[in-house]
Amino acid sequence: MKTSYINGSFIPSGDRVLSNINPSDTSDVVDQFSRAGRAEAESAIAAAVAAAPAWGVSNPQQRFDALDFIGSEILARREELGALLSREEGKTLPEGIGEVTRAGYLFKFFAGEAVRIGGERLESVRAGATVDITREPVGVVGIVTPWNFPVAIPSWKIAPALCYGNCVVFKPAEMVPSSAWALAEIISRAGLPDGVFNMVIGPGSEVGDAIVTSKDVQAITFTGSVGTGATIAQHCAARMAKVQLELGGKNPLIVLDDANLEQAVEVAIQGGFYSTGQRCTASSRLIVTKGIHDDFVALLAERTKALRVGHALAEGTQIGPVVSESQLKQDLSYIKLAQEEGARLLMGGNRVEAETEGYFLQPAIFTDVDNSMRICQEEVFGPVVTVSRVKDYDAALAEANDTPFGLSAGICTTSLKHAEHYKRHAQAGMVMVNMPTAGVDYHVPFGGTKGSSYGPREQGRYAADFYTRVKTAYQMAN
Repeated sequence: MKTSYINGSFIPSGDRVLSNINPSDTSDVVDQFSRAGRAEAESAIAAAVAAAPAWGVSNPQQRFDALDFIGSEILARREELGALLSREEGKTLPEGIGEVTRAGYLFKFFAGEAVRIGGERLESVRAGATVDITREPVGVVGIVTPWNFPVAIPSWKIAPALCYGNCVVFKPAEMVPSSAWALAEIISRAGLPDGVFNMVIGPGSEVGDAIVTSKDVQAITFTGSVGTGATIAQHCAARMAKVQLELGGKNPLIVLDDANLEQAVEVAIQGGFYSTGQRCTASSRLIVTKGIHDDFVALLAERTKALRVGHALAEGTQIGPVVSESQLKQDLSYIKLAQEEGARLLMGGNRVEAETEGYFLQPAIFTDVDNSMRICQEEVFGPVVTVSRVKDYDAALAEANDTPFGLSAGICTTSLKHAEHYKRHAQAGMVMVNMPTAGVDYHVPFGGTKGSSYGPREQGRYAADFYTRVKTAYQMAN
C-alpha cells in the first residue's frame, strides 16, 4: 500500500483505499494507495509552513543540487517511468517516455535557474541613494494537477517552486497517483529538508479544498477544468493569495489553399488525435479554406482510418485508450450531441473492441459543422475533431478566434504573409506555424488568453513571475 509523503516521511492515511486501474486493461490494478483527507492535507501545510523560513533563504547551490539530482534520476529511469505512466494514464509508450523525458529536463532547467536568480541595482533619483531590486520566494505553494500529464505538469510546477525557495504541498489527480508517487519518491531522496516538499493523495473535495482555502498557503497553481479554476480564483482573491490557472482549450488549426497537403494532414492528426486527444492544446477545430478542403478531408479520413487503436504498451499502438469510463461516456455524449446538432459524422466515434477490456475509442471526424455548435465551442477532451469549410484566410481567422478559449492556435501555409499575420492576430497564448498545436518546449513560457489561462505564465524564466515576489530596497550612503 503506497501512501502520501508529509514532512519527510511516507505516512499511511487510515483504511480508505484508492485503486489505480489501467485504462488499457481494466483487470490490471496498477497500485493501491492509502487515501488521505483534510487532516493529512492540514498536516502537510503545517510542515511546509514550518520549513518555509529556512528554505526561503537556502543556498542556491543546495537548490541546484536537489533539482539536478531529481532531473538526473528521472532521465536515467525514463523508460521505466514512461511505461508506468502509459500503464496508468493510457498514453502510448513512446508518448509516456517522451513525457517523462520532458519532466527530467524541466528539473534540469530549473536547477540551472536556481543559481541564476538575478536582481538589479539602480541609482535613485535622490542623490546618494541606491535601489536594489530582488526576488524572494512567495512561501508555501499549493499545487493541484490533472490526470492527462501526470509527470510533466507536476514537474513544471514543483521544479520552479523549489528553485525559487518555496515549500510545496502537492495534490495529484486521484486517477493517476502512481506517477506522482514515483516522482515524490525520487524527490524524497534529493536532500531537501523535511517539510519542503509534501504530496497528499486524496479527493479534491477534501485535500484540494483544504489546500485552496488555507490561510497559510500563499499561492495556488492549478491545471484543470474551467469551473474548478473559477472557484479556486474566488478563494484566492478572498484571502489575497497568488493564483495561476491553466484551464481548457478549443484550439483551431487553419489549413490554407497553399498548404503542403501531406504536411497539413500529419499536423492535424498529431495535434487532434495523439495522446487520445486528451490535451488542452489539442487541435480539435480544423478550419480549411475551400480550395483544399475536399482533398484535405479525404486524406485526413484515409490516414485516420489507418491509425492503430489499442493497448498503450503494445508495440505499434498509435492511439491509446481514453483515461476512464466516465471520460469515455463524456466523449460519446459529445459525439451524439454533435449529430443531434446537425454535424455529419464522417468516420469513427465508436467504441473499439480489443484483446483486453479497456476504454478504446475510434478517432472521430465531423464535417458540415457550424462554429456555433457546442461541438465547436466546448472542450471534448477526446479524439474528436471538426472540419469546417471557409472562403479564405480572413474568414478562417475570424472563425479561429470565435471561441471563449485562447490557449494554442495553428496554421498550415506556405505564405509568409499569412503566417506572420496569424502569429500577430490569433487570439491565443501560443501559435504554431506548420506544426501541431500540441507539444511545446520545456524552456519557454506556456499559457493562453481569454478563458484558457489566468495569472502569470508557466515554464521558462517567466515562471519567476508567479513563484517569487519582487522587493525594492533603498539605501542611503552614510
